[in-house]
Parts: sequence; structure tokens; C-alpha cells
Amino acid sequence: MFYPLYRARRIRGKEVFRNMVRETSLSANDLIYPMFSAFGKGIKKEISSMPGIYQQSIENIVEEAQEVYELGVPAVILFGIPEQKDAMGTDAYSDTGIIQETIRAIKKSVPKLAVITDVCMCEYTDHGHCGVIKNGDVDNDETLELLAKEALSHAKAGADMVAPSDMMDGRVAAIRESLDNNGFNQIPLMSYAVKYASGYYGPFREAAESTPQFGDRRSYQMDPANRLEAIREARMDVEEGADILMVKPGLPYLDIVREVRNEFNLPTAVYNVSGEYSMIKSAAKMGWIDEDRVIMETMMSFKRAGADLILTYHSKEVAKLLRKGYEADISDRCGCGCR
Repeated sequence: MFYPLYRARRIRGKEVFRNMVRETSLSANDLIYPMFSAFGKGIKKEISSMPGIYQQSIENIVEEAQEVYELGVPAVILFGIPEQKDAMGTDAYSDTGIIQETIRAIKKSVPKLAVITDVCMCEYTDHGHCGVIKNGDVDNDETLELLAKEALSHAKAGADMVAPSDMMDGRVAAIRESLDNNGFNQIPLMSYAVKYASGYYGPFREAAESTPQFGDRRSYQMDPANRLEAIREARMDVEEGADILMVKPGLPYLDIVREVRNEFNLPTAVYNVSGEYSMIKSAAKMGWIDEDRVIMETMMSFKRAGADLILTYHSKEVAKLLRKGYEADISDRCGCGCR
């Protein structure tokens, strides 16, 4: 009978050795927690399709931001629900807009928590698209001017980083120039460099109240069938001054995360989007999966694919599990959930 010279199970047999040779690691420092700030007072409205995630008024956002910081999650990314929306999305770049006021409140109460801001128009326009509408479509170049104003207003309010998600051509250069020319050359820019037109965004559109009132976003977001275009998009943003490149969504595009990480010598982020979050929550509610295990396996898949940073609604859960030593423990659980 043949016996293999190399036996992989020799190392797998003891937890101490499994931990020692683990190729991929995960920590709370890898996480960015998305939050939805709503105009008003006393608001804490759970998003029906995203259990555990809320639209919140500023005082409640600040309270949760403190919790996030105490859990060891180093950063949040903010999305806003303004009092009023209009065709030009004016609240997006108002000095007293919902996000600008939220930034100030968080930085005052939790100064060491990094505040990143989503730079886009869809949450602030009454038509739900990511820019100025002309002839039934988003006008790219006119939108660039508003995005630059929005990013600058966030920096003035105290944002630590800006993250344009609109997918307009040239927006990284426009924002970088606006920041640099106004004394904010030290503010880093995390670009949604590769953002696909995806069905996984459905729950987010409820959360941010940003569903397009006509058409869709396929004229400016990427075709899910395209791989080489992702590299072209990312390269454009590198050349325009991006500091971090993001791929969105996450799980259906792990191959793209790896390609971007291999191609460019910049930190790479991945957005574990709302639909991915909601699928795990729904399956766990039905008792079909071990929720903690699937969350951690999902996070590990992002890291293994090459992501340095993970934007995820699971951030608080992951941080709590890591504190319990769950990363080391996960390999002791077989497929049926036993030990």
C-alpha cells in the first residue's frame, strides 16, 4: 500500500500549528463601518432589508460611533439622508448639509475615529442619479464640478478621507485638484475605482433612499461581464491621484480584487455590500447557516483575495468575534457546526 511522504494533516492536527502557518489574517484594523445619517432628531429607524442597520439622527450616529471606536474599528464611512432633495443635490455640498454636520459631531465626540465620506450625488438628488441630468442622462463634466465642491465641503467639516463613488470619468482628478488648491493636500482619497452595476445594491437603496426615479446606472457603472475594463478604470484613478482603490461589490468580484491588488502598488479596499450582508442575515434567520462562521469566512475570503481594507456592515460583529478569539477557533468547527 502506498503511503504519502507529505501528509498535510500533520500540520492540521493541532490548533497551535494551524495558527502558526495560517496564510491570511484578519483584524479589526482592516474594517470600515458604513453609517446612514438622517436629518432630524430622535431618529433610529431600522432598515427593513438590513437587520441591525439603521438610519439615525446625528446624536444617535455619535453614540454608535463611540461604540464602533471602543470595539477597535478604526473608521466609519458616512452616507446622508438630507431634509430635502432637489435636481442639483445641493445638500451634498452645503456647509450645513447632513453629512457636514455629522462629521463635525463625530469628530467632536470621538476625535480618534477616522471619518470617511462617500462623495456622490445620488442620496441628495430628487431623481436618484449620481449627477446632473441633461437630455435624460448624467452630464459627466458638469457633475465633476459638484463632486469637487462636495469633497471640499467634507474636508472643511473635518473629514479624514473622501471616497468618490459616482463613477464619473475624471472625478478623482477633479477632487484631488480641488482639495490640493484649497489647502487639503494631505486628505487621502479612496476611489470606488471598480464599481459594477450590480443587483446586490438593492437594500442600500432603501437605506440611502437613492433609488433612481427613471432608468438605471448602467451608463456610468461597470458591466459585470467585464474584467479588463476594471484594470483600465483602476489605472485611470491611479494616474489621477487616488490613494486607495476599491472594488464594489465584493463576493461576486473576488477575482477582480485579486487582479487589482496584483496590478497596482496601492492599498486595495473591497465593499461587502448591502445585498451580501442581507443574504447572510436572511439565511441565518432561517437557521440555514452558522451566522458567525459564515461572516468570518466571508471576511477571510476578502483578505485572501488581496483586500487590505473591508467596508462591511458586519464590522461590529466581526470586531466582537475577533475579541473572543474566533479567528483561531473557526478552524475547529466542521461543516455541521460541531466541534
